[in-house]
Amino acid sequence: MPLFGQAAVDQLLEVLDLEQVDAAAFVGESPQTGAQRVFGGQVAGQALVAAGRTVERDRFVHSLHGYFVRPGDPTEPIRFQVETIRDGRSFSVRRSTAQQHGKTIFFMSASFQVREEGLDHHSPAPLDDVPGPDDVPTMLDWVQRYPSRAGIFASAPQAVDVRYVGVPGWVPPGDRVASEEQRVWMRINGTLPDDPLIHACALTYASDLSLLDSVLSVHGEVWGPGGVIGASLDHALWLHRPFRADEWFLYDCTSPSASGSRGLAMGRMFTRDGRHIASAGQEGLLRRIGERKQ
Repeated sequence: MPLFGQAAVDQLLEVLDLEQVDAAAFVGESPQTGAQRVFGGQVAGQALVAAGRTVERDRFVHSLHGYFVRPGDPTEPIRFQVETIRDGRSFSVRRSTAQQHGKTIFFMSASFQVREEGLDHHSPAPLDDVPGPDDVPTMLDWVQRYPSRAGIFASAPQAVDVRYVGVPGWVPPGDRVASEEQRVWMRINGTLPDDPLIHACALTYASDLSLLDSVLSVHGEVWGPGGVIGASLDHALWLHRPFRADEWFLYDCTSPSASGSRGLAMGRMFTRDGRHIASAGQEGLLRRIGERKQ
């Protein structure tokens, strides 16, 4: 049985608690879930941990941009090397590179800023026509309904409580209809420590869980047999306002474009009281199963 609740969250915290080798080098492990490759949100979250540990604690991450270069091997440790690009009066910029077997599997640029006051606005949250998290199925409900399609969702630790307002991208073909958006309620499925960097890393981890589903939603497509296989190519995240990743937020995702076996997805994250806490962007490789590799 997979881990649930605080036990799964504690395991996630262990994954994010990198071993520091020297001032700019860290080593991380992956949970042994039977997956063939490292989950992209994991390596991105770990890369951010490494970068954040080299920055003064009064500076908070506000943006990150990463590229997934090679599949990660979950049976091997990941080494993270952090380069200090700049430390200014208000901003610090870091480059964090993840390597296995002597090759880069992921790299990220992240920018940190001291707290400042200034102009403040955001677009309204789309909450009026969205049921709350208690009124939509849990991931366990979906797994029990479609056990043969659930795959890794049935065995992986459930550190993030993911509740689709619509239908997950891995349901059987024919049970998913085209939609212009994909909306998901999320929260870390337990309590996190009061460390803004940990909450930012946990949100980075969660932001990779359903974003590309919105590309498939436009076409009524699904992941897996009878549908599409894919992989993340790059990932960007902008953190706008303070938040707790262990409190509910709505991940409102859309896809403005898909072409050339690539799909672009954009997401906005809103708290239950309507605050816009973060925005994400991701391009993914998407190929119909059986298509010839380009």
